[in-house]
Amino acid sequence: MIVNYQGLIKKIKGTSVPKPLSGTLSGHAAGEPFDKHVYAAIRNQFPKNTFRQYEYLNDLYSKNPDIIGFDARQELFNSPTVLFMLSRGKNATDKWSTENPFEEKQNDTADILVVKDKFYELIDIKTRNISKSAQPPNIISAYKLAQLCAKMLDNKEFDNFTINYFEIDWLLENDKLSCQNAHFGCLFNANPTDLYINWAAAMQIQFHVCDLDQTFKSEREEWSREYLKHFVTQAKRRADDMITKFVKPFEKYIK
Repeated sequence: MIVNYQGLIKKIKGTSVPKPLSGTLSGHAAGEPFDKHVYAAIRNQFPKNTFRQYEYLNDLYSKNPDIIGFDARQELFNSPTVLFMLSRGKNATDKWSTENPFEEKQNDTADILVVKDKFYELIDIKTRNISKSAQPPNIISAYKLAQLCAKMLDNKEFDNFTINYFEIDWLLENDKLSCQNAHFGCLFNANPTDLYINWAAAMQIQFHVCDLDQTFKSEREEWSREYLKHFVTQAKRRADDMITKFVKPFEKYIK
């Protein structure tokens, strides 16, 4: 890892950001100010290595102006796995230019990207209003993570990137959102068989970062295989349940 997360926790804890002008204190509106706050803190430490995901792509493509089109721009990535996580779609990539750069998208894999010595640290910022009880947030698509694991295994790429989560627990104090505590977790240090997949919520893996188990110590290859076994087992169970509930009761009417 590049970022010192214990140091970042000390730097962020006790700080505050203005209450959103919209007045809402949920979801993206509350999370965005802290997201930008953490981004500024990391960029202050690594000014030449810290990007928003779209900034990295804009920087990469603008430094290679003679490389045009989706297929050619794919070759700018020296890692098929990192390419899968960071690149935009064919149409958007074909249309990219310095006059038509990428803008931020909420479904980008990373809120913050730190790139150093060909190592990619993807950081997702999560926020939690600790004055209220709420279900764990959506973290990442279980299907996308399965695809990622398959690419890691196919390309034998296990050591050139990581996916980390940084949670800020906040309270509203005098029209400001005050950080009461912060937590860090690495996805690949969590036990993959314990990751909860909410199939009813677009197949999203859900957890609070503060509750994320960090005891997995085996190699990344083993993590990938264990996660895929977990995903396939859960998917088969879900498929069987769908057949039992939504197919079998009605089959007699169409025979």
